[in-house]
Amino acid sequence: MTAPIVLAVDGGNSKTDLALVRADGALLAMARGPLSSPHHVGLNGCLGVLEGLLAEAMATAGLPADQPVAEVGHVLLAGADLPVEERALQEAISERGWAARLTVSNDTFAILRAGSERGWGVAVVCGAGINCVGVAPDGRHVRFPALGTITGDWGGGHDVGLAAVSAAARSQDGRGPKTTLEARVPEYFGLRTPQELAEGFHLGRIPARRVLELAPLVFAEADVDDVAGEIVDRLAAEVVALARVAVGRLSLADAPVEVLLGGGLMRAANGRLESAIAAGLREVGPHVTARVVPELPIVGAALLGLDDLAADAAAHARLRSELAVAAGGAEGLMTMGSATHV
Repeated sequence: MTAPIVLAVDGGNSKTDLALVRADGALLAMARGPLSSPHHVGLNGCLGVLEGLLAEAMATAGLPADQPVAEVGHVLLAGADLPVEERALQEAISERGWAARLTVSNDTFAILRAGSERGWGVAVVCGAGINCVGVAPDGRHVRFPALGTITGDWGGGHDVGLAAVSAAARSQDGRGPKTTLEARVPEYFGLRTPQELAEGFHLGRIPARRVLELAPLVFAEADVDDVAGEIVDRLAAEVVALARVAVGRLSLADAPVEVLLGGGLMRAANGRLESAIAAGLREVGPHVTARVVPELPIVGAALLGLDDLAADAAAHARLRSELAVAAGGAEGLMTMGSATHV
């Protein structure tokens, strides 16, 4: 009898990972491609990315084109934020017949599962944007719309990068305090001044999305520059605010809550950011702590599938090990717009 297969997807605002995993934790194939968030590429664009990655992963694994491919599927997507969005994605993906049992949800659940074996806590994801989910021991959930400025959000690589660009411009023209970002930000793009950079963005010579690349530069400058430090401190405050609300709504202020920090921005975090988050969380509750999840969200999506198959601890450990190797290789080989297979 053929062992059941898990289909796992982490679809984000910058990339998409898809994995096929056997019930014993063996990784059959992993494929990486471009962003699939329906907020950016639409429902059909999202489905197109997933269909292409699944077809190529199946070929890599030597699987026939039979449907369903998997016994269980967990498709966790940035952009699956509102109930109406989740329903539309659930219906559209279920119609493809990729898995006998399919769950579509937000990618914050992937970080929560990747970072914890106990099944509850708070996860804050900082990638291109920012989002949070809280789960109580009894299964109660707290979520946020995470639609950007219109729902009160600030944080993630886009906002941090844009804050750096703005601070550099204001430093140059005198409206703001002097900052090393005035030189460092345009220098990153091979330019001399913030005004040249502004023209590059405005005229389309530099894609606006590239502000995402500036977050590590801001973290580095925060050690020597007050303005960069203020940007980092604001990000920390936003992370703490999300966690505080989640913990409060779940009535867990006196519980030993782990706040799991995931996403590319958190994996690149410096000591200042982590220290500020830790200090802020001490005011949320005496036993509320934070920890950066080093593993990619695809690990959490796959573990949720293994949970559905009642896989044992050995399968979980094997999956974590094999996906860590595969994802590490994909990190080095990924180019936006093309899939990478390992």
